[in-house]
Amino acid sequence: MMSSEGSDLLGKVAPAWDVGPWFNSRPLRVEELRGKVVLVRWFMSPGCPLCSATAPALNELWRSYKDRGLVVIGMYHHKDPEPLDPEAVRRYVRHFGYQFPVAIDPDWRTVKRWWLDGHRRSFTSVSFVLGRDGRIRHIHPGGRLAPDGADFAEMKRTIEALLAERPPQSESR
Repeated sequence: MMSSEGSDLLGKVAPAWDVGPWFNSRPLRVEELRGKVVLVRWFMSPGCPLCSATAPALNELWRSYKDRGLVVIGMYHHKDPEPLDPEAVRRYVRHFGYQFPVAIDPDWRTVKRWWLDGHRRSFTSVSFVLGRDGRIRHIHPGGRLAPDGADFAEMKRTIEALLAERPPQSESR
């Protein structure tokens, strides 16, 4: 069962992000992903055992649902004592086998806006699932998200239900 941590965010429109550089993709904006189901997960270096345990789940979700409209986005937030090195992040992306878009969240600007924002949270490596309407529909508040866990099964059910929903009617722009 999903923790109630962050439940106050459910149903809210996901804020814009302020991230980059991007790997495996051109820069993306939250707004342009409307109409798709989006999974956003913050992660750290391979030295983080929880992030290493979560990588297979993210790869599995991406492989299983990308052709049905799921966009998986990795957000790297730097915790190591040495200065941030984008080339090191590129190596982490390769190490984890991520083929989906990944961006660096410099100075934690976006994770602060989306998740921390004055709250004391159990983890910073949080996952958000956005519905086709851009609203936050599911939060895994961090820690291990692995293919053999109940949290993963719940996330998978949520993604499948959201993918089954009709896309919102497009508005004239």
